[in-house]
Amino acid sequence: MKRNLQGFLRKVANKAVDQVKEIDTDKGLMLAMAAGIETARARQKWDPSPTWSPGEPLRLLLAGYTGSRNTGADVRVEAMIRQFRFLFGDDNLELSILTNDPQLTRGYFRTVEQLELPKIFPKFMVQTIREQHGVIACEGSMFKSKFANALSTMMVGALGTAAAEDKLSIAYGGEAGGMDSALESLVSRYCKDAQVIARNQNSLEVLGDLGITAELGTDTAWTFEPAPPSVGEAILKEHGWNGVSDVLVVCPINAFWWPVRPDLQKGALHALTGAHERDHYASVYFHHGGPEVDRKQAQYIDGLADGAAAFAAGRDVFVAAVGMEQLDRSACQALVDRLGGGAVIVSDTYDQYEMVSVIRLAKWMVSSRYHALVTSMPGGVLSVGVTMDERIPNLMADRGQPELALRVDDPNLADAVTQALRHVDSHAAEIRLGIERTTVDCIETMGWMGARLVQMVRAAHPEFPFRDGLGDTEKPWAHLPPLSPDLAALVDRHRKTA
Repeated sequence: MKRNLQGFLRKVANKAVDQVKEIDTDKGLMLAMAAGIETARARQKWDPSPTWSPGEPLRLLLAGYTGSRNTGADVRVEAMIRQFRFLFGDDNLELSILTNDPQLTRGYFRTVEQLELPKIFPKFMVQTIREQHGVIACEGSMFKSKFANALSTMMVGALGTAAAEDKLSIAYGGEAGGMDSALESLVSRYCKDAQVIARNQNSLEVLGDLGITAELGTDTAWTFEPAPPSVGEAILKEHGWNGVSDVLVVCPINAFWWPVRPDLQKGALHALTGAHERDHYASVYFHHGGPEVDRKQAQYIDGLADGAAAFAAGRDVFVAAVGMEQLDRSACQALVDRLGGGAVIVSDTYDQYEMVSVIRLAKWMVSSRYHALVTSMPGGVLSVGVTMDERIPNLMADRGQPELALRVDDPNLADAVTQALRHVDSHAAEIRLGIERTTVDCIETMGWMGARLVQMVRAAHPEFPFRDGLGDTEKPWAHLPPLSPDLAALVDRHRKTA
């Protein structure tokens, strides 16, 4: 009976979407966002939106990928907010931020109002930005199709709407990579009037090919302050660490189920029958799935596990599988199962401050998460990247260590992981020097970005009450909030030897 009912419901769902199954929902969302931007542009001519006036706080909307327990996205924004509050002053600034789920960002982003982003967002975006004085796009994977066109469409929508209303429209430390032609067209059309600071040279070139002028900056997570080491130690001990063994952190992902795409037919079937549950992301959005994806993922997990096990053999090593996004839990569990034991520590249980505290206790790291690498670097963790796109190779190139960017689809991944870990271990002083110098350089660049931000705001609002001395790009260190004692010592040490 149950089987017959499921079959009937499948037929109903198939029939219901038959007339629209050829619609490209991503393109439909882009068209809706473009229409929203054009509406804002037209309305601006006869009914201008509010502008900033001296004596009131500057209202800025932060547009990013928060509310998904993605540690990287969250730490970027947390460090950014600290810098903005330092530069603008709390009394002069009123920040709001988009979140996918306010419950998952509860307690984050002090002094910032959280606005829940609907799944279909163009109308909401236009209405919300009308009440702001500007937008700062803060997602790392800002312009790319690898994860979800919808995310980049939201970024473009925020920047494009603000620009259409003659407001501050700033992309702060984002990355540009491979894009579908439709997304390229959207970015090219609506981001030309935005002020873009990209986080690496490759992104400048991608944007330049689209006719968008951008400046070279960096990621914004470098100054993030985690919980004290004692917090990470307690978490590791809860998971079986003896407090003595060297820690090897492995950060796996579901490497082959991207991008997330909308699928009306799957959405209808899922709603009616529960089909496609494993690949369901949210609403009508689904991960890429199927037997081939499963095969590739198993090969990738085997490679990480076998490589880590071979390196750890004969050593006193505690292995922790760390999921920097809640979606990584299944990959972490598969890795530990393949190893026959180890800790599973995931961001659905621990917040951003705890997560970074944990990974900075590692001696070695193998990571497919970009921000696991970035946030471990201030702690001098000897790290290797295993990548599915251009972000980790760009980071390793900046470190002068391009050979430490491995590929998720390498058929000899186990050997590559083992050899890379042995290399960073046997050349620890050299590798750590490159890591620390890159960290200090990026912190300085983040200070430069702060000075440019002051210049951008001052150009739009000359009467904004910045403190004297701000806005000089020759003085980047004056545009950073106070650094933690360990980070300040690291900066001081390398500036003296520069």
